[in-house]
Amino acid sequence: MAIQRMDNVGIVVEDMDAAIAFFVELGMELEGRTEVEGLVADQCTGLDGVRCDIAMVRTPDGHSRLELAKYRSPAVISAGPRNRPHNILGTHRVMFAVDDIEDTVARLRPHGAELVGEIARFEDSYLLCYLRGPEGIIVGLAEQLR
Repeated sequence: MAIQRMDNVGIVVEDMDAAIAFFVELGMELEGRTEVEGLVADQCTGLDGVRCDIAMVRTPDGHSRLELAKYRSPAVISAGPRNRPHNILGTHRVMFAVDDIEDTVARLRPHGAELVGEIARFEDSYLLCYLRGPEGIIVGLAEQLR
C-alpha cells in the first residue's frame, strides 16, 4: 500500500500567536486551534504528560498544511541556536511558491523575517530565497518567472 498524501509538517514554537501571524501574512489560512493532552498524545509522541496547544494553517489551495505546536508540558527543549546554518542535518526548510517574492519578503519583515542570503535568480525559471521565520525556521520562497 502506498501513502495517500503528505498530510502536514509539524513545527514546535514558543510564541504561537507570532507564528500564526507570520504564516497568515505569508498567505496561509488558520484552519483551527485546539489543545491536546492525554494518553493518545503521550503514546504518539513518546513523552509523558503531554499538554500542547495546536494550530493548523493551510495553503490557499487546501493541499498543504503546517501544524504549529506549543508545548505546555513537558517543557520545550532547545535544539541549539535559532540561527543555525542551512547545511545542518535534519529538517532543512519549508518552501512556498509565491506570486511576488519581493513583496512577500517585505510583508514578512515586520513579523521578524530576515533573509538568510539574498534573492537569487535560477536561470530564467525562478527567483528564490531563504529567510528565517518564527523560531528560526528556514522558510524558502520561490517565484516562478513567466
